[in-house]
Amino acid sequence: MDGVVAAYPDQELHVILDNLNTHKNNHVWLEAHPKVTFHFTPTSASWLNKVEIWFPILQKKSLFKASFTSVRKLREDMDHFIEAYSANPKPFVWTKAKVSQRHLKDQRVSDL
Repeated sequence: MDGVVAAYPDQELHVILDNLNTHKNNHVWLEAHPKVTFHFTPTSASWLNKVEIWFPILQKKSLFKASFTSVRKLREDMDHFIEAYSANPKPFVWTKAKVSQRHLKDQRVSDL
């Protein structure tokens, strides 16, 4: 984040983060960088995090059963895949199966 702030010194920055515990204790850093605001996705909403969608695609279509002799080779492969994938972009279609929940207050005491 220090590099991002340095690259955009005169801009207000809004950063979207998931609820990983390492993202939570940054009040000292944020006080030192008043133009930065962190926004957190809701807990249990990994489907909102584009990286959570992107990594399985990268894994399945590029990295699965692959073997690399160096980090440079891995990076080249990933860069090549990203370039090819980005040549024909399509929006993600989010779907969620219907979830049926029964609230505790709706349950009879005899059900508990």
